[in-house]
Amino acid sequence: MGPREFTYIELSKATKNFAEEEKLGEGGFGSVYKGFLRDSNTDVAVKRISRRSKQGIKEYISEVKIISRLRHRNLVKLIGWCHEKELLLVYEFMPNGSLDSHLFKGRSLLPWNLRFKIAQGLASALLYLHELGDFCVLHRDIKTNNIMLDSDFNTKLGDFGLARLADHEKGSLTTLLAGTMDYLAPECHRTGKASRESDIYSFGVVALEIACGRRSIEPRYDEDQASLVAWVWQAYGNQRLLDVVDKKLSADFDMREMECLLSIGLWCAHPIRNMRPSIKQAMQVLNFEAALPNLPSEMPTPVYNIPNAPIIRTSEPCLSDMSITVPR
Repeated sequence: MGPREFTYIELSKATKNFAEEEKLGEGGFGSVYKGFLRDSNTDVAVKRISRRSKQGIKEYISEVKIISRLRHRNLVKLIGWCHEKELLLVYEFMPNGSLDSHLFKGRSLLPWNLRFKIAQGLASALLYLHELGDFCVLHRDIKTNNIMLDSDFNTKLGDFGLARLADHEKGSLTTLLAGTMDYLAPECHRTGKASRESDIYSFGVVALEIACGRRSIEPRYDEDQASLVAWVWQAYGNQRLLDVVDKKLSADFDMREMECLLSIGLWCAHPIRNMRPSIKQAMQVLNFEAALPNLPSEMPTPVYNIPNAPIIRTSEPCLSDMSITVPR
């Protein structure tokens, strides 16, 4: 069964009238609440879009248009929506929260077997988005706090508010710069163009964060360690790759898997766009179906004059596309 439309009263009851104690999180777009649907005996997460957020309204429309047509075990499931009095989105509830909360906020110490499983699940989600659906879906905001974890710590990629559809043959689009700066590919800062390769870059950064247990940018560290990608690449060049492993893991990890994930992270986060793998190539290495990539010992400098993939132009979503009346 696909997503359905809810009434405002249904979702107000489900969240105890959007009670503060039911709030799971808050952002620029609005807030997320835990809810309970009595008719289906189901826990849900309800995203309440701020009426003052124009970007939130755009993201609401993108979510309904895009994620409602997607079906994959590693994507957060959209259960429904409401635009009666407010703009509300209803998702399956993720008991273990975001990957970000475990890696960086001390919610729990994720053991290595779960970390590797999470990376594989994220790769599987991205393969579906980029290559297996009717359209190529560019997520444009892959980061640890958009990676949710269910009760069994299965990966569920969420937040499709910035996602856009592209043609499989082209796989690039021109749009306003979007996403989170720490995960943006170098060429995006210069061109503003989203592509499969920019999603791959973000995946690479997340892979390194999973292995190293630290954020991609850490200003409190020395200059040579502030950038995660540069720091790991330096260790790779010095043939001391395992020195960057999350110290909280001690020695409790599979060395072959760790080397694999770190190497894939660097390959995907290659500063030069056309040197990055497709997600299918990355998955083959991650599943030990192909050899580790042979990377340069020094991190390359980004190059911007290489030929770009053909570009399709896209407009931002508008309310008329969905026949939605914005609540006043």
